[in-house]
Amino acid sequence: MMDGLWGRKIGMTQVFAENRSVVPVTVIDTSHWMVTQIKTKENDGYAALQVSNLRDRYCDKPFDLAWLKELTKYFIETKEILSKNDEIMSFEVGTSFDGLSLLQEGEALDIMGMTTGRGFQGCVKRHSFSGGKASHGDKVGRRPGSLSFMRSQGRVIKGKKLPGHMGVQQRMMKNLKIIKVAPESHIVLVKGSVPGRTGSLVFMRKR
Repeated sequence: MMDGLWGRKIGMTQVFAENRSVVPVTVIDTSHWMVTQIKTKENDGYAALQVSNLRDRYCDKPFDLAWLKELTKYFIETKEILSKNDEIMSFEVGTSFDGLSLLQEGEALDIMGMTTGRGFQGCVKRHSFSGGKASHGDKVGRRPGSLSFMRSQGRVIKGKKLPGHMGVQQRMMKNLKIIKVAPESHIVLVKGSVPGRTGSLVFMRKR
């Protein structure tokens, strides 16, 4: 069984369910993925399928073995999908990888992605601090407040929530329902939001 498939987040929209309720969904594109290498337990120590996402200028051109020598020139991303050793032998290098055949409407997925980068942020936005009071002469404002009780040692407690870089972290949303699978347009609609900005890669793992 394939561990999952890779896709690219297009954005969010909404669809109407059978009871005419509005369902927020995330649109994920799974087109232009190609098999570039087959890894087996005998040669590599584990069984996996290496897939690469074609650049737009090469999508309408036939596959050439020379592409495998310059992956970064012809492909945007190169990823691996773990699988059973006997299952990946049905694939061939240079063929299109249709991951939507693994998905069915109503199933649940775990979707992993990199969160959107927010740059350097303070405690209020980064850690949801409430800040100080807005009256009675309070001067804390949006500052972090006391750092620790280790005054004599001059140290800060490890793990203290302070301002710093926010975002660009790997996160996973679990048990998201598949609302619709459209093989003709190579997209899948998943209920709710998934990590990452528009255009970022996400991994859809079957439960």
